[in-house]
Order: sequence, then structure tokens, then C-alpha cells
Amino acid sequence: MDTVELSPAQQTRNWVEKVIMKYNICPFARQEVLRNSICYQVVDEQALAEVLTAFIKACQTLDENPQIETSLFIIPRGFEGFYQYLDLVDIATDLLIEQGYEGTYQLASFHPDYCFDGEPQNSAANYTNRSPFPTIHIIREASMEQALADYDDPESIPERNIAFANRKGSEFFANLLQSCAHKSQ
Repeated sequence: MDTVELSPAQQTRNWVEKVIMKYNICPFARQEVLRNSICYQVVDEQALAEVLTAFIKACQTLDENPQIETSLFIIPRGFEGFYQYLDLVDIATDLLIEQGYEGTYQLASFHPDYCFDGEPQNSAANYTNRSPFPTIHIIREASMEQALADYDDPESIPERNIAFANRKGSEFFANLLQSCAHKSQ
């Protein structure tokens, strides 16, 4: 059976549906997937300044389109190194503040090599934040506050996810993440 590698946007969409939503990693994702209110924005630029310009444009797109609940800012090239990517996330966070978006948007980070501080690289727990490509999740802060207020015990979400990942194991998640990249022909 032949397989075709999917676009970064489609791979990320598959990851949201096959991993994040299916296994309830984010209990708020299902509603947005069903509403089709997630923007999957692929950034072709690799230079830091150009990526940051595109990042602010992604925030402006959210400003102008209230029907878009959240944006996944996908960076397929240029930030494959995890620590280089973390530097980008730090700069993007500072840029949010500089551009007056503090309190409007917050960021979550996902990367193919995501590794929590203090966790071994091969720990299954890291898969709760591993994605097909380096991705910055731009979240409407007011919506997140409301979702958390409506959710019983939101503090338990990370612990529940880590326990689930550890039960399933790294190989399960590595295979699942790999399955997001291709479509069978």
C-alpha cells in the first residue's frame, strides 16, 4: 500500500483529531474541532524576524475573526531544534506583551522533540506536548478562563495526561504521531 505525506496543516489537523481530541489530552479541543473554529496556519518563513512578523499577523487574524477560537501556528522549517524553538516561544511571549496582547492571548508550545524539564527524552509523558511540527498554540485568554471555570478540577488535567501517557508508553505515542503524517493510497 502506497502512502502520501500530508501537508503540515493536514498532519497537524490529524494530530489534533487522532491524539489531542481522541485521547482527551485537551478536554476543550473536541468542541472547537466540531465547530471548525481552529485556524491551522503554516509559516513558510525560517528567519526569526519573518516568523515573528507572521506570528503577530496570526494574532491580528484572531482579532479580526472572532469565529476563530484558536490558532495553531505551525513552523515546519527552521526551528527543528527544541531549544532553538523554546527561544522562539520566549521571544514570541515577549512580543505579545510588547504588542499589547497581554491578557488577550496566551501561548502553549508543542514540538516533535518536546521534553519536560527533568524528564528523560524518551519519557512517554513528553508526548502530551509532542506534535508533528514545531507549533505555537495561540489561545484566547478569556475563552480559556471560561473553559477552566466550567471544568471540574482543571488542575488535574496535566497529571491525568501524564498518567495516561505513561500507561500507553512511548512506542504507542510515537506510532500514533507517525500515523498523522501519511494518508494511505
